[in-house]
Formats: sequence, structure tokens, C-alpha cells
Amino acid sequence: MSEPGHNAENHPRHIDRKALYTDLEARIDYLQKFLNFNADDIATLVRGAKYVKALAPTVVDKVYVKLLEFDITARVFRTRNTAIEEEPDDYPTLNSPAVQRRRQFLRWYMTKLCSDPTKPEFWRYLNQVGRMHYGKERLHSLNVEYIHIGACLGFIQDIIMEAVLTYEKLTLPFRIALVRALGKVIWIQNDLFARWRLHDGEEFEKEIESSHKQQEAAPQVTPKPSSTYLRADGSSCVKTSTASSTSSSEFASLFSETSSLETTPSPPTISAPTQYAQRSACPFSNGPKQGVETKVWSSAWSSGSVGSGGTRR
Repeated sequence: MSEPGHNAENHPRHIDRKALYTDLEARIDYLQKFLNFNADDIATLVRGAKYVKALAPTVVDKVYVKLLEFDITARVFRTRNTAIEEEPDDYPTLNSPAVQRRRQFLRWYMTKLCSDPTKPEFWRYLNQVGRMHYGKERLHSLNVEYIHIGACLGFIQDIIMEAVLTYEKLTLPFRIALVRALGKVIWIQNDLFARWRLHDGEEFEKEIESSHKQQEAAPQVTPKPSSTYLRADGSSCVKTSTASSTSSSEFASLFSETSSLETTPSPPTISAPTQYAQRSACPFSNGPKQGVETKVWSSAWSSGSVGSGGTRR
């Protein structure tokens, strides 16, 4: 059904350009609609959260091995700025105390990715992670140029895709749905990194900063259950009127030494998903099993029954 005053045949849906840069809710709403991020995706993410959490140790290890492989990303652990090309006295290793601390931050980030995407603080967290890597929020600024951020996100997505798609205890439709849902979240995160570095919308810079400071100054409150919800039509899941604000020190950074907030996210509460999201039967479940299982999962799950919600028995 068309929105009021919207003629689908003659006029495309209106998007307020200024709001895309000055209002995080409007930006997320547009990205969700463009990517068709909907109730099915959210239901899939909720059901697949335990599998993604099980991947966290492997993702963390692989990411930091990769970051230490190149001098330009390895020395940022010393310089806090990828634009500085001075050779450090020594390069960190995977077992360096500083790297060990930072590995905990990425593990926390993976945990946050498995929290409730119907809540506004989920998207605010992703936005703040993007902002802090531009050096805007830190007493000791951290500047990781976008090329390295984009490459790292792509590397993380590749690890997750391989692990999920080759995990034979999950039904094929659920594996596909989980990869698609995670991909949409990662691409929204990619935008929330890029937005702080692009010159697009720079004429609204003062309003962007003012809006961000007002959001940070808002008192911390627990969101009311009625303030977040799912819509089966794929419309926005973000409602920000009662959301809490989180200080910059509570956000994870691959390169930062500031500790993340070590708490466990609350279990997500969602309304009933649509018919597709409720299906768990795989049309190929009675056929021959795949001959390959990724090593990423080998230490995370034992053989046999894995439970309901898109899993094989």
C-alpha cells in the first residue's frame, strides 16, 4: 500500500537529503528500506545469534593476524594514526599485551552484533564505532583511514560467510537467510564508518555535530518495550525517542586501548516473524550430507543435535 500522498506509479518515495546527514534515525530508515532489511532478517539474526557468537574467537584471531601482517595497520597500535608513516621502535605481535587487550574489544563487538537490532541503541552503537575511528570522540585521537576499515569489514564478512554457508547442521535456507541478514548489517556498518569521512552533506556539518552532542547529553534510560518493534512490511525498526545514550568509552575499537563496557546484552524481544522466518524445514534435509564442514566451527559445536530454529537434527 502506498504511503499517504504517494503515487507509486508517478512519484518515487521522497527522501529528505538533509535528514540523511543530520538525523541518524532517518539515515538508518533509508538504508534499511533500500536494503530490504525487514522482520525476516531480524528474526533470522535473533535465531542465528548463538552461531555468530561461537565464531567470535576465530574471527578475532584471524582479524588481528591480518592486521599485523601489514606495517601500515600494525604500526597504528603504536601511533594511533595510519597516516603517520614513522617506523616504530618495534612492531606488536599477536601475543603483545596491547594486542591481547584489543582482541577483547573485537570480541565485544561481535557480541553486540548479536544483540537486538530492533533497539535504537544497536544502531547508535554501530554509528559511534564508526565515529570513534575518525578521531572525533577520543581524548587521544584515533585515526584509522577508511581504506583499512573497509578492507577489515570485508575480511570479517568473508570469514562469517564461509563459516555459515559450510556449517551443515544448519538448513540451507537458514544459512542463506543468515548470510543475507548479516551482510545487510555489515553494509550498514560500512556506511556508518564512511559517513564520518565523506564530504557528502558537509554543508550540514554544524547541525550534524549539534545533533550528535545532544544525543550524547541525553540521560541514560531503559527503552520502553513499546518504543521498538518489528514490521512485517520491511519498514524501519528504529525508534529513538526513549533510547539511552552511551559514552564513547563504552564502544569497541580494533585499535583502541580504552576498555569496552563488559556487560551482556539483554535478550532481544521481538514480535512474531513472518511466515518465511518461522519455517525451519529444509527441502534438502533428507538428502545426502555435504562432504565439507568448515574448520571454523569444528571446536565450537559438538556433533549431533544442535537444537531448533534452522538447525538439522
